[in-house]
Order: sequence, then C-alpha cells, then structure tokens
Amino acid sequence: MEHLRNRPGLRRPGPGRFEKGDAVTRILVTGGAGTIGTAVVRRLLRDGDHTVRVSDQRTAPRWMRDTCEVHTGDLRDLAEARSALASCSSVIHLAAIVGGIANFHKLPHTLTEVNNGLYNSIMRAALDVSVDRFVYVSSSMVFERAKVFPTPEDYLPDCPVPRSAYGYSKLTGEVYCRAAHAEHGLPYTICRPFNAYGPGEMPENEPGIAHAVPDLLRKAMSGDAPMEIFGSGRQTRTLTHVDDIADGIVTALESPAGLNEDFNISASEELTVSEIARICWIAAGNDPERFALERVPSFEVDVQRRWPSVEKARRLLGWEAQISVHDGVAQTAAWLRTRRPDEKAVAAAPTVRAVPDSRSSVAESGVQDIVNS
Repeated sequence: MEHLRNRPGLRRPGPGRFEKGDAVTRILVTGGAGTIGTAVVRRLLRDGDHTVRVSDQRTAPRWMRDTCEVHTGDLRDLAEARSALASCSSVIHLAAIVGGIANFHKLPHTLTEVNNGLYNSIMRAALDVSVDRFVYVSSSMVFERAKVFPTPEDYLPDCPVPRSAYGYSKLTGEVYCRAAHAEHGLPYTICRPFNAYGPGEMPENEPGIAHAVPDLLRKAMSGDAPMEIFGSGRQTRTLTHVDDIADGIVTALESPAGLNEDFNISASEELTVSEIARICWIAAGNDPERFALERVPSFEVDVQRRWPSVEKARRLLGWEAQISVHDGVAQTAAWLRTRRPDEKAVAAAPTVRAVPDSRSSVAESGVQDIVNS
C-alpha cells in the first residue's frame, strides 16, 4: 500500500472533508510533509478557510492524507508541477534539498541543481495558472556574509553574495521571484525563516547532518559531558520555533501588505551557540553544574553572526514570534523523548546521498522542505 501511495499523481481526501464549496481557496504547499511544511499545513487547516494540497515525494502522515489533497511526483517535471498547481489560487514553495551544515557542504552541486530545477518548473506552472500569490520560503543564509545587525530586509542589495552553494541557491530563488514579477507580473511574497527548530526533525548519528537543536539535544540526552560543538561557540543564532515560522508565513500569505514584499520571519533573541548548547543541556534534564563544552573545528562556511531585524514584519504584517527559546527547546526535548531511537519522524530531513544523477537521489529520499533557514 505504501508503494502505491507514493506513485506520482494527485489523491484527494475521503468524502465529507470539504463542504464549503467553490468559495474555499486551494493552497499548494510544496515540501508539505517536511518539518516546516507540516507546521504550515497545520496552521492553514486551523484557519478552516482553505483546501490544502500537499506536494511531497515522502509519504504524508495519516492525518495529512485524511485532511488534505496529496500530490506525489517530481516537481522538477513541468507536467507534474502543473498537475500539482491545477486549481490552486496560491502556492507556498518550501520544497528544496537542504540539511544541516555538514549536509550542504557535502552536496553543493546536488542542492544547486535540484533547487534551480524546482524554481524553473514551479514558477512556470504558477504563471500558467495565474496564482494570486506565490510565497517563496527562502533562508537566512542569503545573509550569511552580513555586516549589518540586526539585519534588515533592505540590506540585501548591499550584502556580500553568499559563499555557500546553499545560500546562493536560496538567493537565486529570490531573484527568480523578482524576475518573474518584473517580466510577467507574478504576485509574490518572500519569507526568510531564521534558524528553525521544533518538533519534527530527528537528530542524525553524524554531527552536522541534522540542525543545531536536534543535534545538541541528542548529545545532551546522552548525559555525556563535555558536549561537542563546532567552532568557538561564540557564533550567534536566532532560534525560531517552527510554529512561529508557520504562523509568519501564513500571515504574510494572507495579508495584502505582504504582496511583492520580503520578510525576515524570525524571533528576535540573539544567542551564542554555547548558550544554545547550555539551554539544550538543561532541557534534557541534566545538572547545570556538569555542563561543559568540547570545541571541534567547524566547516568552511559557518556563519559567525545571525541576527535579523524583525521590524518590517511587525510594522506591515502585525506579526511577531511568540514562543520563547527556553519553552520551545523544552517542548522539542519532550517530543524527542517520545521517539524511539530508530524512529524517523515524518517531518525529518533525511540525508540525500550524493550520486551522479541527482534526479535518482531525489527519487530515493524525497525533495525536502527547507529547514536550514
């Protein structure tokens, strides 16, 4: 049954789910079975005003299959992209090849090739059906070489171009949006999540494949000290819970003020990696007095400071993050405790093997949603 369920095509939920008629808008969420994607789908369903269609090559969880339309297929194929977008008024584009810091150093060509292929087909299909809004979920990595803090959206034209292939590929998606708007009138909104974390992503055995919080929680839950971290620990991050990110994305989609604008979708508290490690250590139930760090060499691209301005989202959208880092990490730790060591959550971001044919790689592991933000 799982094999049949993953065949390309569009499947609709059982009868009786949608009864509001043609007035209900249909929104496509690409990468909707991923970590942020799952949170976005839940947020859209909470409104009750939308029919939600999910496009993902991974198996959607039962609740998603019961409440959403589910499309399965390679969205780099224009015919599949058109099928996914048929009758949709808006699209939230999350599908991408991503991962933790180690993953995007291992797969620079794969993620560039796949992400660009997705831009080509999804934006062309969106133009074909004249969507009301194309929401592109970009990444804080477009600001990986920022010199201005907190970093505002209007700094982007002056910000040095990203060195990492991942950051460059996400910036490329922003250029695609603006180019499609300039030439064809594509109505767009760009959302840049910062340092997403929360229930949904399982840690990996190899450090750096998963993202910072699940990786650090895995180490903290072992109770072994010192905890290993990459680099000096003085690097800063602005952790933003996936539920806050989902709320920001949907708010930007639904707001007239979000049309043809870009937004940093983020919390506002800047923390060092050392501070984040300590929060994870305590959330795992360890004695704070035993907390200690072991610093190991980091990767070629390890952003030293990541702290966005959130004033624009507050001013234009009336939106700001609500979940504190301490509460969010504690919630994530509690969620991880419910998982068996060998269980991979539906919203996990598995490693994509680097193979000569990246199309085969995507077919094996599924196009991921963006969680590296």
